[in-house]
Amino acid sequence: MKKYTIINSLIITVLLLGNTALAQEESQELSFRIYGHAMMDAGYNFNQIHPDWTDVIRPSQLPTYKNEYGADGNIYYSVRQTRLGFESIVPNDLGDLKVIFEFELFGTGVDAGQTTFRLRHAYGELGHFGAGQYWSPFMDIDVFPNTIEYWGPTGMVFFRNIQFRWMPIKGDSFLTLALERPGASADGGVYAEDGYWDQVHGRFPLPDFSAEYRKAFDWGYLELATMLRYIEWEDRNDDDNMDLSDSVLGWGLNLSSNIKFSKSTTGRFQVVYGEAIQNYMNDGGTDIGIKNNPGNAEKPIEGVTQPVLGIVAFIDHYWSERFSSSAGFSMLDTDHANGQAPDSYATGKYAVANLLYYPAKNIMAGVELQYGKRENFSDGFSSDIVKLQFSFKYNFSASVR
Repeated sequence: MKKYTIINSLIITVLLLGNTALAQEESQELSFRIYGHAMMDAGYNFNQIHPDWTDVIRPSQLPTYKNEYGADGNIYYSVRQTRLGFESIVPNDLGDLKVIFEFELFGTGVDAGQTTFRLRHAYGELGHFGAGQYWSPFMDIDVFPNTIEYWGPTGMVFFRNIQFRWMPIKGDSFLTLALERPGASADGGVYAEDGYWDQVHGRFPLPDFSAEYRKAFDWGYLELATMLRYIEWEDRNDDDNMDLSDSVLGWGLNLSSNIKFSKSTTGRFQVVYGEAIQNYMNDGGTDIGIKNNPGNAEKPIEGVTQPVLGIVAFIDHYWSERFSSSAGFSMLDTDHANGQAPDSYATGKYAVANLLYYPAKNIMAGVELQYGKRENFSDGFSSDIVKLQFSFKYNFSASVR
């Protein structure tokens, strides 16, 4: 209850500040916009998935062994895709100051499975510089298809991160470079229960570096993005003869494109490959895995980067002003180190097809058939899920100038 009181107070404060600014800046082209949508999802899971993720397709959250999450067949209802945002543009001597502040109701992390406010964007931009939480330049949001499943293609680079960015080229073709908040995930593999890693802690002395360049054409665009990151960990256990401290370099290349096959049909494509970039992926698993190092008493096991490949291929088509469809496939594949647990998440597959209806402006209703598959690392087990989802979406937006 306290959380919602804080959010309500925040909204009122932002509105009051917007009105005050309008009164003070009447001679300038200031704009302030409130936007978002209310959205309801309802569907049926023909198979099993972790109960915190019952309303999405996340192959990493599918069963790691038979009947891990009980019986097949469950209905779900959700309003977690509902969104609220504020955007302002304030001219000044240095150019237009653009600010975006956006929330949604989809809980993750400690709030996984909950309907709760979660920050999406808190970002400001002035001229060629920007700072705050926003899309990582390593990702291409325009690859996301016109679908109603919330989580999106499993093999897509998808990450909102805190960053400082420089945009020397802006427009339809652009160049962006950024220093981003570092971080990584690790998996103890078959040694997770042995206590080796109890005193091993991550350390991030340098920010992640990302860059993207997009070249626009009449038929669409081609974009290349890159990632470079330094990941370090230190062993603080002085009571044994082992030293598991180490460091690695992570890197990635992301090639993406939108192709306009016609006025009503757009293809959305992406291929990404790299090592230790899993936390930038939409459903990527762990960045650092465990490799056996026999014959070395001081370092019998070591952490290593895990290579990952992601693919996205979707087609969006508008049949008319009232109807559209999207269909496609995505895959993520991780090349695990040999010390990983046999049931580690190794390969995820994702496919959807839909029919969406727009009866009037700002209203959408749709039905979507969804499929996901998980393959474990080395125990031979795989699991899949088929879902049928119905969604209703109502957009709203109000601007003041």
